[in-house]
Amino acid sequence: MRTIRIGNRLIGDDEPVFIIAEAGSNHNASLEQAYRLIDVAAEAGADAVKFQNFSADKIYPKTEATVDYLQRLGVHKPIYDIIRDMEMPYDWVPLLAQRCQSRDIIFLSTPFDEEAADVLDPHVEAFKIASYELTHFPLIRHVAKKGKPIFLSTGAAFGLEEVRSALDVARRVGNIDLVVNQCTARYPCPPEAVNVRTVATMRSQLGVYTGLSDHSRDPLCAPVAATGLGAVALEKHFTLSNRLPGPDHAFAVEPHELKVMVQAVRCVKFMLGNGEKKRHAVEEELANYRRAVFTIKPVRAGDPFTRANVAVLRKPGMPEAGLSPDSIERVLTRTAGKDLPAYVLVHEEDVR
Repeated sequence: MRTIRIGNRLIGDDEPVFIIAEAGSNHNASLEQAYRLIDVAAEAGADAVKFQNFSADKIYPKTEATVDYLQRLGVHKPIYDIIRDMEMPYDWVPLLAQRCQSRDIIFLSTPFDEEAADVLDPHVEAFKIASYELTHFPLIRHVAKKGKPIFLSTGAAFGLEEVRSALDVARRVGNIDLVVNQCTARYPCPPEAVNVRTVATMRSQLGVYTGLSDHSRDPLCAPVAATGLGAVALEKHFTLSNRLPGPDHAFAVEPHELKVMVQAVRCVKFMLGNGEKKRHAVEEELANYRRAVFTIKPVRAGDPFTRANVAVLRKPGMPEAGLSPDSIERVLTRTAGKDLPAYVLVHEEDVR
């Protein structure tokens, strides 16, 4: 698969994990709070900070319906009203993009309808398709035609065929810069439901780069596991404080946790290496500590080698090879070809 470019960052197997700090709607309708979220994400070392652009009128009907999981979080308003209160004004988009540019972090925002995608297009380097829009093929098609990379979340998908169908919609209009994120649509997501191994499964089965959109509260376990399984991208909700009002603050990581998470993911990716098994340059100093056949007492020419005068020992600081450990049984059937002092390597020419 080819490397994907997003702004001044690259996505691929040999690149650092592309980390998206998901601000979502945690700005609480305050532009100043949105600015602070950008600053926190930049200071943590994330590659991008992502918001969301939606309109209640284009997502939910105007009903009194409430959502169970939000009620458990103490939010009892109808879902339409909740979404309306969380809307980001379109005139924020260029302001947030400018703030991101000044902090050297990529600005992203998820569009939930075609109009939002059109507003975002001049200001973003990539698009995100949210989990609940996985079957919204008109939106996927509209976004894909813009020719920019797409992150596609897969929460609540019934299986790989649904994901494959969404990918096919994008590919049919010529967009192949796609990253599929494993995601579990639960807020917060319990540890047993994160299913990080799906990162590897989807890559193998779908032939596409994969990542993780993690809704678990823990800042490290799932991101580190996903990195080890080959995730090229990672998305994690964050907030200025879990005590802030709003549906998405309670399960998001706080600033210090976001920073620790970024550092851990960077470290793990670096430590994974290239997978090729060979002696590393840093091992050279101690590489000569392998065992070989040594004399442990002086041996005169013509004397037989025995357990009393030879043994398999380590050879610290001795670069010459000597006879390997598996030669000991053969040596014990031979005699010395010359006088040998104690504690020297036995070589082939020393054996008669």
